[in-house]
Amino acid sequence: MSATTVDTSATSLLRFATAGSVDDGKSTLVGRLLHDSKSVLADQLEAVEHASRRRGQDAPDLALLTDGLRAEREQGITIDVAYRYFATPRRRFILADTPGHVQYTRNMVTGASTAELAVVLVDARNGVVEQTRRHAAVAALLRVPHVVLAVNKMDLVDYAEPVFAAIAEEFTHYATALGVPEITSIPISALAGDNVVTASAHMDWYGGPTLLEHLETVPVGTDQTDAPARFPVQYVIRPQTPEHHDFRGYAGQIASGLLRVGQQVVVLPSGQTSAITGIDALGQAVDVAWAPQSVTITLADDLDISRGDVIAPATGAPTPTQDITATVCHLHERPLRIGERVLLKHGTRTVKAIVKDITGRLDVTSFDRDAGLARTNAPGELAVNDIGSVVLRTAQPLAVDAYTDSRRTGAFILIDPADGQTLTAGMAGEAFPTTSTTAAEADSTADDGWDF
Repeated sequence: MSATTVDTSATSLLRFATAGSVDDGKSTLVGRLLHDSKSVLADQLEAVEHASRRRGQDAPDLALLTDGLRAEREQGITIDVAYRYFATPRRRFILADTPGHVQYTRNMVTGASTAELAVVLVDARNGVVEQTRRHAAVAALLRVPHVVLAVNKMDLVDYAEPVFAAIAEEFTHYATALGVPEITSIPISALAGDNVVTASAHMDWYGGPTLLEHLETVPVGTDQTDAPARFPVQYVIRPQTPEHHDFRGYAGQIASGLLRVGQQVVVLPSGQTSAITGIDALGQAVDVAWAPQSVTITLADDLDISRGDVIAPATGAPTPTQDITATVCHLHERPLRIGERVLLKHGTRTVKAIVKDITGRLDVTSFDRDAGLARTNAPGELAVNDIGSVVLRTAQPLAVDAYTDSRRTGAFILIDPADGQTLTAGMAGEAFPTTSTTAAEADSTADDGWDF
């Protein structure tokens, strides 16, 4: 079998992630999706067949199409985020298959952070379990606009409609309470192929789309032209040639909204104002550009602008601040503690920061902010995979939007200044109520250049 050749030049792109408890069949579902949509190359299928025979299986184990790491294949589980790219005649896809273990919650955060849709799998025999609620909560926190509940292994419950209906009702009630805007429930059997790519002959009581049909038709690429424009400067262009000695352009990718020639803008955090005199997109002068285009713009005034500054409309621009309250997911094995000195990367800007307070730890299974504080961790720290609320103080003001308003300009990461490792993923603003339980303040008396 060879992968179908698809002309993707004019098709839209959907980024989606899969999540579910261990052994719910995520990898099998993804493998079935790739196989039945004819998106598997011959050598890939041959490798899977060979690996399946080594494990004593007669039929190809389609889960191995995504479980690419040797450790995963040996254990039969997914322990890392596996990315796959495929296309159909109607749409292109970037898929992130995330692990189901509780200790890999951080991997789901990574996979779903840029997703427009999350597929949450449930074993029809077990129904909604703790990890199901955890994944729904993470999807809600990350503001994933579309969630699909895939009730898998329907073949093991005799394709019973009441089983599916009860699970769908429970999950929809919970996810709606979390604020998930759109929930679609689909009964499937990944192993048998029911309702994955082709409609099931065993579930004539279900009249909705197959999973692939839904993925191909769900609205994507929300219109960013109505959002406030944000242009993080990535590079300042100053040609060293006589004919362009006075040229000064600012290159980068528009994060949201649109920019027009003649528009009055403000440079953040300095507050300098000017007007756009030119926009260059792919070597062509244009009058208007919009997210997520990469462009170079010129301004009417010769301003002091550098990498990391943000160009925004003169009206409605965010107020730069050095005090950031945020919801974070800690990704590193080393705990995040009050008083920690870190680097904060927001857009194209990286600044020094201090963790001033850790005001709560979120129990995503019950969505009770303080429930996690009873764990064995010492108060005032977040362990790996913890989701909590923090207060940060930065060395320089940042033009940060609330994550609820913009997933691009409201997101940031915390970095270890010693070795450059990513410590924490952050979302500016509060995702749950805050009343500080520790009220611990960072020690700001050390004379080490990190006190702001």
